[in-house]
Amino acid sequence: MITKLSLQVYNCGVKTSLGANAGKCAADYIKKAILKKGQANIIMATGTAQYETLKVLIDDQEIDWSKVVMFHLDEYIGIGADHKASFRKFLTERFLDFVPPLKKTHLINGFDDVDAELDYLNQEIVKYPIDLALIGIGENGHLAFNDPPADFETDVPFIKVQLDEACRTQQVKEGWFPDMEAVPTHAVSMSIKHMLKSTAIVASIPDFRKAEPVYNTIFQAIDPQYPSTMLRLHRDCHLFLDGESSSLIPNY
Repeated sequence: MITKLSLQVYNCGVKTSLGANAGKCAADYIKKAILKKGQANIIMATGTAQYETLKVLIDDQEIDWSKVVMFHLDEYIGIGADHKASFRKFLTERFLDFVPPLKKTHLINGFDDVDAELDYLNQEIVKYPIDLALIGIGENGHLAFNDPPADFETDVPFIKVQLDEACRTQQVKEGWFPDMEAVPTHAVSMSIKHMLKSTAIVASIPDFRKAEPVYNTIFQAIDPQYPSTMLRLHRDCHLFLDGESSSLIPNY
């Protein structure tokens, strides 16, 4: 493990070990929050980086999901919950269908009245101080859909953002859309400042395509052009890497 300010970085070797370690870390935070205050409020990310981590959480029989309130980080504007790339669909089919009902679930609707949805989410999330945020880092260094140059100033929890070309290209490469024309240009995203209000952050970041953003996260100056560098200001942030995503870190 290496530490950069308060950032804790783990090279787990292979992707399955990354998921096992990130999942165990996340499960421990959830159970501790429930034990301490009778409830855990969590933020969940989506995407291929989360597959292994979610499996560990699903398999943990000690988590009382009836005491968990969940928000998720982001959603495209303009696609329905039945679309292949919908994050509502992802979390339902890869997580919620496999665990007992949660105390409360907030899945972002980016298809209907987006302004009304933002108003609702922003009123809701302030009722639930977040104990744990499960996140990833994009190929362009984004956190949620906060593409560079990211807004480091807004205090609004959920915002409307424009997706840059690198972000939209990543969605095509990962197979969520057939081509760039099909990728939405805007999304609803949790803001970076609100993400950082979480008591703990657990980031799952596998694959060589994430090696450069991982390096930037740790070593670049904290700057809107490198959104994930803001993680270094968090008091309890854990980055779980595999051998490929950690490959550019010197002597690691």
